[in-house]
Amino acid sequence: MGEHDDDTRRYAVVLNDEEQHSVWPADRDVPAGWRAEGFTGTRAECLARVAEVWTDMRPLSLRARMAEDPA
Repeated sequence: MGEHDDDTRRYAVVLNDEEQHSVWPADRDVPAGWRAEGFTGTRAECLARVAEVWTDMRPLSLRARMAEDPA
């Protein structure tokens, strides 16, 4: 059994300007530099959501640079 298996708190999926995702307690203010993605649930549900939507781990700025210069 994992350390978070009995965690019944609500969480929110948050992301920053580089489109990096994280899980944050829903009852706390989102930290500076992050914004709510719109999904809330248990920690496990939020982690599943992150795994579903964050398929490219490269920061947004790197993806943009690579798109400009494919070589």
